[in-house]
Amino acid sequence: MIATVDGRGTCARSVSRWEISRGATGYPAAFECLDKPPETLYIAGDADAVREGIAIVGARKATPYGLRVAKLLASCAARRGIPVISGGARGCDAAAHEAALDAGGVTVAFLGGGCDRPYPACNKGLFERIAVSGGAVVSEHPWNFPPKPYTFRARNRLIAGLARATLVVEAGVPSGTFSTADEALAANREVLAVPGSIFSPASSGSNALIAQGAMPVTSEEAFSDMLERLFPDASKAAFPFCAQDRVQARLPFSGEQESALVAALAADPLRLEEMAEAFVGEGAHAFPTMSELMASVGRLEALGAIERFPDGRFGPVR
Repeated sequence: MIATVDGRGTCARSVSRWEISRGATGYPAAFECLDKPPETLYIAGDADAVREGIAIVGARKATPYGLRVAKLLASCAARRGIPVISGGARGCDAAAHEAALDAGGVTVAFLGGGCDRPYPACNKGLFERIAVSGGAVVSEHPWNFPPKPYTFRARNRLIAGLARATLVVEAGVPSGTFSTADEALAANREVLAVPGSIFSPASSGSNALIAQGAMPVTSEEAFSDMLERLFPDASKAAFPFCAQDRVQARLPFSGEQESALVAALAADPLRLEEMAEAFVGEGAHAFPTMSELMASVGRLEALGAIERFPDGRFGPVR
């Protein structure tokens, strides 16, 4: 095992850099379950962080729903002291890493190329933060090895191999995220998936995994119970439910209409005209006029219960 200190590539500030060969002290035993264990691990950060944890992966072009779920569940695991493992990609992967760091936990990012050739480049700052915050950025390729299309599928087997279970937050069909789930099954690991709307293409893959036998994760409480089973020695979360959800539960909604509207937007973000179609008219939860609906939307935005997304839809605050 070789340790050096350098400030290049992934880590702008000085961090420990390790090269750990298969069979050497510090090499994770979990990788021996793989058909092709990596011969050498190149690690920027804390080598002790490269231990069994929970993999949280999902779509690169994530929806607000996928990002919110990735953050919520990664934070839940991190608060228990369970490493959050992912691939450092845009979207759900990055959201999971960031949430783990924000919760004061440990997170491990596996790269498709060498650690001095971070990809995607837009996440270089995230990789630096991981490496200097007690986590690790890891590759099976030498430091300056360029990322190539075929290396990412191989990378996914490392994510799945180090994790006791792989959680798919959001995935369409077809999806590169499926390869991580496939690798988890090949390594005799559990696969979990978050269900989504049947109208959302971004959740079609996750829903298909559940139909094929993946364990559905239907709430943070259910996920917390799964973590307790998978990691019986981990400490229980100090706050078992998302702080944002607790705050929203106390928001002073003006009536049943606003409560129903917030619940609907949490399930499926909508544009204003879609809200009007569903909530303006007659009925227990209906707004009498479009003007009253728009006034409530503005009020809920001001309260921090909902926000407008770049695509024009409204949904829960991310």
